Amino acid sequence: MRHSVLALCALAGLVVAGCSHRPASHPTDEPFRSVYHHSPAAHWMNDPNGMFYDETNGVWHLYYQHNPFGTTWGPMHWGHATSTDLLCWQEHPIVLYPDSIGTIFSGSIVIDRYNTAGFGENAVVAIYTQSEVCGQHQSIAYSTDGGYTFTKYAGNPVLKGDIADFRDPKVTWDGDHWLMTLACQQEIRFYGSKDLKNWEYLSSFGKDLGAHGGVWECPELIQLKVKNEKLKTEVDKYVLLVSINPGGPFGGSATQYFVGDWDGKTFTCEPGKYADEKSVPWLDYGKDNYSTFTFHNSPDGRFVALGWMSNWQYANQLPTVAFRSQNTVARDLFLFVDDEGEYRLGSVPSKETLALKGAETGYLPDCAVIELELNGKQDALITLANDKGEKVVMTLDVHRQTFSMDRTASGDCSFSHEFAANTTAPLYVKRDTYHVTLFVDHCSIEAFDSEGAWSMTNLVFPSEPYHHLDVQGGKATIFEIKH
Repeated sequence: MRHSVLALCALAGLVVAGCSHRPASHPTDEPFRSVYHHSPAAHWMNDPNGMFYDETNGVWHLYYQHNPFGTTWGPMHWGHATSTDLLCWQEHPIVLYPDSIGTIFSGSIVIDRYNTAGFGENAVVAIYTQSEVCGQHQSIAYSTDGGYTFTKYAGNPVLKGDIADFRDPKVTWDGDHWLMTLACQQEIRFYGSKDLKNWEYLSSFGKDLGAHGGVWECPELIQLKVKNEKLKTEVDKYVLLVSINPGGPFGGSATQYFVGDWDGKTFTCEPGKYADEKSVPWLDYGKDNYSTFTFHNSPDGRFVALGWMSNWQYANQLPTVAFRSQNTVARDLFLFVDDEGEYRLGSVPSKETLALKGAETGYLPDCAVIELELNGKQDALITLANDKGEKVVMTLDVHRQTFSMDRTASGDCSFSHEFAANTTAPLYVKRDTYHVTLFVDHCSIEAFDSEGAWSMTNLVFPSEPYHHLDVQGGKATIFEIKH
């Protein structure tokens, strides 16, 4: 079936109510400013840091790597934004500044419910890397006002680095103690603590497993339940997320993961798994989802994640003006078993993200949610295009069991020879009908298998929005962004 839509008008400047992404005083200065993705009000941003959900008031806190002095990577601070819906973000003052120990690199936040650190019951404690010429160290700071201001611990650093690239602590509660998952060159180290101040080395993982094309960064260990429908069983498994730069499947940075078991001290995988970069699976099969972390204390036991929507190959050169970089839409992580009986990490748009979907429309606005229903017995071709001839072509190949996105003719690719690319995801689960959801914003396209088997995140920089949609081998339904 062939479905073709031509936009009759463009919703120029469309904003979600309450969002401050597109300043009213400069509505045309930033043609690539996203409508429903978080981006800094100005200057540089990279990794999301220290994300947590405050259940007392329903506020999501996002901290991020930030250079307040320019639009390229520089002296790192922690920027801060909050949201009640994961869509509209309010900017707040910087919370962590460099000091004599070093600049402020990535890390995490925990709510210290039992006052283990002595900063007060329910203190919000940040654990972060400080980087200096002589090495990288882990420090802590605490907040007693819900995460809006922090006091640095006088005894910093709490874990002094013994090697280069010793960074990005993700801390969680593990039974009766705190567990730190830390990236160390090209492996992961685990540390334990009773008080967030004194840390004991537990074990290491990954020296001879997975992809090793670059330094390992931004790790996280999460516990998930998985249902095996074939065996009618439900088991607990652990997933270790590890970002790598370079070494991604399509060049530059990406996030690999390992499924295994945790015994309180050591993370192990099934023998023979993840032997090299060819056998390791990836969290996202686009070029632009990196340093993904989940929110501490997400409601309903969910694992809600955000990633940095960029790639280190060209992050400093993206064609934006006053700001640079944005985050992905929020997505929930879960485990499933694929057609080969392998455990896979899936992701679906979070329910807060799905709330974007407004009224069904017969044209393609600047920003939209598109639901595709594709025939699993034949190949499908999906094309987003504009009147300038710029286009993004997506292909469902039922014989190879892949979904691909080609952005080589998507618009401006001149800022980097690494940008033009065709990315491909394995489908993992064969179906008679494939349901795919596309989130289209001013400079990004995020594609999801609607049941979560794969996702693909890619930036695009067209000279004007894509107002044409053509689908061969299926049909499409277009929804406006609710505003």
